[in-house]
Amino acid sequence: MERLTQPEEDALRALWHTGPAFVKDVLEQLPAPRPPYTTLASTLRNLERKLYVSAEKLSNSFRYTALVSAEDYQRRSLGALVREHFRDSYKELVSFFAKEEKVSAADLQEIIRLIEKQKPE
Repeated sequence: MERLTQPEEDALRALWHTGPAFVKDVLEQLPAPRPPYTTLASTLRNLERKLYVSAEKLSNSFRYTALVSAEDYQRRSLGALVREHFRDSYKELVSFFAKEEKVSAADLQEIIRLIEKQKPE
């Protein structure tokens, strides 16, 4: 999937929160400072072009619907991050956070417990 800009990601997050919505509804969900209406409309059209949202014409407006779930987007984004910055190794990712002291030994033990619970019997 094509990468998203920060404004595109913000708009997509708003759609996940609201469900199908018009530009004005998405605009209300964005934090201040909000972009102009026309800028957000362009952002949503870009998301449609990138196949992250669909647009349904209703009268003289478009209602946008997210085509990608938050979970799927998170999975793909994290996968791309790991591929590009950690040589496609989640071990490298965890090592990085351990070295940066962003994850504790207790956190690592919890991760190990979660992994062990996932093992098929």
